[in-house]
Amino acid sequence: MVAIKNFTPRLYQETIMASCAKGNCLIILPTGLGKTKTAILASAQRLNSYPNSKIMFLTVTKPLAEQIYNEIVECMDIDEGKIALFTGTVSPKKREELWKKSIVIVSTPQCIENDIINGRIDLENVSLMVADEAHNAVKDYSYTWVAKQYHKKSRFPRIIGLTASPGSDMEKIQEVCKNLYIEEIEIRTDQDPDVKPYVHDIDVNWVEVVLPQIFLEAKKYLQSFLKDRLEKLKKDGILRRTNLNYISKTELLGLQAQLRGRASSGEREPVIWTGISVLAEIMKVSHGLELLETQGVISLHKYMQKFNNDASTTKVKAVKNIVKDINFRSAFVKVSRMYEEKVQHPKLIELQRIVEEEIKNKADKKIIVFNQYRDNAVDIVEKLNAIQNVNAKLFVGQLKKEGTGLSQKEQKAVLDEFRTGKFNVLVATSIAEQGLDIPNVDTVIFYEPIPSAIRQIQRRGRTGRHGEGKVIVLVTKNTIDEGYRWSAHHKEKRMYRNLENLKGKLTLLLNTRKEKIPHEVKDKIKIFADFREKGSGIIKELIEMDVELKLESFPNSDYILSSRVGVEYKTVEDFVQSIIDGRLLQQIKNLKNNFERPLLIIGGVEDIYSVRNVHANAIRGTLSAVAVDFGVPILYTKNPKDTAQLLNIIAKREQEEIGVSFNVHPEKKNLSIKEMQEYIISSLPGIGTGLAKPMLKHFKSVKNVINAEQKELEKVEKIGKKKAEKIRDIVDREYQTLD
Repeated sequence: MVAIKNFTPRLYQETIMASCAKGNCLIILPTGLGKTKTAILASAQRLNSYPNSKIMFLTVTKPLAEQIYNEIVECMDIDEGKIALFTGTVSPKKREELWKKSIVIVSTPQCIENDIINGRIDLENVSLMVADEAHNAVKDYSYTWVAKQYHKKSRFPRIIGLTASPGSDMEKIQEVCKNLYIEEIEIRTDQDPDVKPYVHDIDVNWVEVVLPQIFLEAKKYLQSFLKDRLEKLKKDGILRRTNLNYISKTELLGLQAQLRGRASSGEREPVIWTGISVLAEIMKVSHGLELLETQGVISLHKYMQKFNNDASTTKVKAVKNIVKDINFRSAFVKVSRMYEEKVQHPKLIELQRIVEEEIKNKADKKIIVFNQYRDNAVDIVEKLNAIQNVNAKLFVGQLKKEGTGLSQKEQKAVLDEFRTGKFNVLVATSIAEQGLDIPNVDTVIFYEPIPSAIRQIQRRGRTGRHGEGKVIVLVTKNTIDEGYRWSAHHKEKRMYRNLENLKGKLTLLLNTRKEKIPHEVKDKIKIFADFREKGSGIIKELIEMDVELKLESFPNSDYILSSRVGVEYKTVEDFVQSIIDGRLLQQIKNLKNNFERPLLIIGGVEDIYSVRNVHANAIRGTLSAVAVDFGVPILYTKNPKDTAQLLNIIAKREQEEIGVSFNVHPEKKNLSIKEMQEYIISSLPGIGTGLAKPMLKHFKSVKNVINAEQKELEKVEKIGKKKAEKIRDIVDREYQTLD
C-alpha cells in the first residue's frame, strides 16, 4: 500500500479527491491551497487501485518540475529511487532507463512528447496523468497531444488537471476540458465554507499616478502619428469606424490577418500591401506609446533608438516610414531629452517610495515586484538598490537580451536565496507568475495592471499563502493601464460565472468516454523520418494514425516510405525561402540521386507567389526545373494532417507491393567518388552531410577517418567528446548476429 506522509489532508482535499476517484477531473483552487497535495492523494489512490502502475505528473517548467518532485518525495511513502525527474537536461537514453524502474515520473510535457514520438516510453501501465497549470492545455501545447496519446494507449486512463485560473472565456474553458477529457469540475473560491478557514486576507490597493507635462508632450506626438495612420486606413476603406481615438491590438491584428488572407487568395490591389505596412507602423508605434504611458523613459528610449539604428540597413518599409515621420522624430527628441536628464516615470518614483516604506515598517519583509519588460525591470532593480535596507534582485527567463537572462540553474539559485532571506525584493517578469512556491511573501506589487484574468490571479496568489498579504497595483491615470485594470476585473468575474455554468452543462458539452474495443493486430505501416522533423505536426499526426515511426538522421530526404520512395517536404514559405538561399535544387538533386521514386511535397494553403518578395517567374522556373529537369513529381497538401494522410497512403501502397522491410539507406546512384566518400562518412553517428566534409578535409581519406583515435577526432570543429566516443564505439565494436 502506498501511504501519505508529512501532511494531513484537509476536508476539501478529501472531497475533491473523491471526485478524482470517479473520473477525469479539473481541480480549480486558489493559489496556495494545496492543488499539488490533492493530486498526491489521488496518486496514492490510483497506485493502490492499480499495483505496479505508474503516475505521470506533468508541469510547464523545469523549476516547477523540481518543486513538485521535492513535494512528492516529502509526501509520498515511496522509495526516492522510484521517483524520477525528467527535464531537457536528462538525456533521452537516461530517461528511458528511469521510466522503466520508476513509479512516479515528474516531467515537462515536452520531454514526454519527445519520448512518445521516439518510442522510448510505454503509456500502457500509467494509471494517472496529472497536468499542472492545466489552463495551458489549449491549441498545440504539448499537454493536448500527450493527453490524447495517454487516453488512447493506457489500459486504465485517469487525468487530473490543476489550475488556479482556467481563463475567462467559455470557449477556452471548454477547450481545456475537451483536451484533457474532463468529466468532473471541482472548483473552490476563497468564499467557499470548506476553504475559507484556510484563506488569508489579501489587501488590494490601487495606486494612481499622473503623467507629468514632458511625458504628455511626447505622448501628443505619438498619438498624432497614430491618428494620421488610422485616417489613412479609413480613407482606403480598410478601417470602418468613426472613433479613431483608440483601437485595440486585437482589432489591429484582425485587420492585418484579413489583409494577408486577401493577398494569399490572389488579390493584387496595391491598397492591400500598403494597408499591411501601415498596420505594422501602427502596432510598432502603439507599443512605444504603451511604454511611455506605463513603463518609463529607459525602455522607451531604447525601443525608439533601435528604429533609428535599423532604418539605414533594413528593407522593412514600415520601419523606414516610421523614422521619416515628423511626429515620431519630434517624440524621439522629447524622449531623448528625458533620457539624458534621467527623468523618471511617476510609477518608478512611487514604487521607490512604497518599497522604502514597506521595508521601514518591517525589516524582514519580502516583496515581489512584477514588471512586463526586462529592460524596465533592470532599471527598477538599480533604483531600488539605492534605497537603504533594500536588497533587490532580478528574476527573468532564459532568453538572452543583450546580457539580460538567467539560466534555469541561476533561476533556482535566486529563488532559494529569496526564500532564505538573503535579499528582500524580487523584481520579476512573467516567469514568476506560474506556480512557484515562494513562502512568506508579504507584498506583491504590480508595476502595471494586466488584461489577463489568469495572470492577475497568478500574480496576486504569490502573497497570502501562509499569512495575510498585500497587493499594490500601480496605475497611470488616463492611459491604457485603466483599460487593462477593468478588463482583468471583468474577465475574472466572468471566469467564475462560466465555471459554475459549465459544471452543470459538462455532460452535454463533452463526449463520454467510450470503452476501448480490441482491434485486430496487423503489420503496421512503417515510415522513417529525419529527426529534425520531430517538432512538426506531421510526426504527431502519423503517430495518431498508429504508424510505426522511426526517427533517424537522413541527409537526403525528410521521409522514407519504402526502399524506393524518398520525400522532401517543405512548407510554402520554406519552399520559397529555399529558392532565395539557393539550397532547393541541390536538395532535389540529392533526393533524385538516392531514390528510384523521389517526391517533393509542398504543404500549406498560402499563395506561393505572395509569401515572400520573389518574382513569380523565379518560382515558376524552379517548379519547372524540379518537375521537368529532375523529373521529381510535386504534390501539394493543405496542412500537417493532410500531409500525414498522404504519406501514410503512399507508404501503404508501397509496402503492400514490395514489403514492410526495407533499407533506409538505399544504394546511391550516379555519384562521384567525392560524393560517395561524403556519403560513407555522413552515415557515422552524429555526423550527417554537414560534418562529413570537414571530417574528410581534416583526415584526407575515408580510411584515415575510420582509423583516427578519439582525441584526433575531437580536433575537428563541432566533433565533441560524445560524438568521437560514439564513432569509435561503432568502428571498434564487434559485429554480432542474432541466432
